Amino acid sequence: MGKDTQITCQDQRLQTVFEIARVLATRDSLEDMLPDFLACLIETQEAADTGLLSLYDPSEGVLKVKAAHGYDLRHLSRLRLAPGESMSGGVYQSGRAQLYPTPEAIAQAMVSTSPTNREAFETAATSGRQPLSAICIPLVTREVGVEGGALVLENLRQPHSFTEDDVTFLEHVADHITLSVENAHLRETLRTTQALDETNRFKGELISTLAHEMRTPLTSIKGYATALLMEEAAFSPETQREFLKFIDEECDTLQDLIHDLLESTIIDAGLMRLEFQPVLVARLTKDVIHDMALSGEKHRFLIDFPKDFPIVEADPDRITQVLRNLLDNAVKYSPQGGLIIVRGELAGNEITVSVADQGIGIAPDDLNRLFDKFFRANSRAGRRVVGSGLGLPIVRAIVESHGGRVWAESHVDQGTTLHFTLPIRNSEQDSVQIAGDAHE
Repeated sequence: MGKDTQITCQDQRLQTVFEIARVLATRDSLEDMLPDFLACLIETQEAADTGLLSLYDPSEGVLKVKAAHGYDLRHLSRLRLAPGESMSGGVYQSGRAQLYPTPEAIAQAMVSTSPTNREAFETAATSGRQPLSAICIPLVTREVGVEGGALVLENLRQPHSFTEDDVTFLEHVADHITLSVENAHLRETLRTTQALDETNRFKGELISTLAHEMRTPLTSIKGYATALLMEEAAFSPETQREFLKFIDEECDTLQDLIHDLLESTIIDAGLMRLEFQPVLVARLTKDVIHDMALSGEKHRFLIDFPKDFPIVEADPDRITQVLRNLLDNAVKYSPQGGLIIVRGELAGNEITVSVADQGIGIAPDDLNRLFDKFFRANSRAGRRVVGSGLGLPIVRAIVESHGGRVWAESHVDQGTTLHFTLPIRNSEQDSVQIAGDAHE
């Protein structure tokens, strides 16, 4: 194989990895995901003309075709392959990938096919041509209770189209689809648990959140890591660093998700503890914005606190968490950037802090549910906003535990303002001024 041919193959496989990662990250159901996955794989693989993707159905003890390319899926819906039967059943039973380099090798593997299934294959073939070579990869799942399946790719033009290198590469690709199958099983578990009583409701929501929110970063991490581990690929140091940066960012996303889930569990169990002390809310705001400004190039931040803004009795770590969650929410829902204003006001015996963005806004129907667990407002532009749906409920729990209130105001396409209050408990400290520190 010449150098130019090797580079072309590397580019093709890299394109395949990223296209598959995109498909798996943007499709919610297996019914939508698997056909797109198979079509993407065949379109980006020069040797592949047709293909089948089957999953094992434990209720019937057979493999069923879930996606097909170059076949009429209506006819293949009658197909019921036992473990060990045909190419798919053979690799499913053995758990090992298999090359079928010639029509004779394919025919030998198909000897075990029952007459009914053979007829379904022949009727479903839309090209009317027999494959001249094929490759079959098992889909091996690791989740207990989740069954695997098999992926078959066929070439209609010439024998010996697939190589051992294709086996190695497609085994990596198969890991992506098995991860999605396992996530689909988690979502199915959710639908089952929804029929249970209120005691199990949170468990179902937790499974749903983990399955849905972890899928995108895990798919991205898997895609970039797979590309870096491809022995035949040679990436420049700049490209390697870019891939590692993406992996690092997605790991941060997973870390934030897990942190929110743990925080929510602590709050629900009544285990949150507050350590009250004098707090300069304006100073906390400056510190949080300084950290966020380092990583957010699209957004500008403005702090507007009066010079005589009072000190309050609060838990500084928890109020920092409130500010960080509100600012993070403002950044997420103003994806095009813009100005984010944090304003402090004094009214009677409480202070009010507001965070206003210039983002997409929130529809009135969504506004009432904004502080419900796992709820996230819809983006009308179709942009998926990553998050646990727990940030604002955590904010509400912290603020209310301080004796304060939290609410939101928003108009579609005109931005959102989130407010929270904190009581002023120590009247002797109300007059303390922090001149020059709170106003910018």
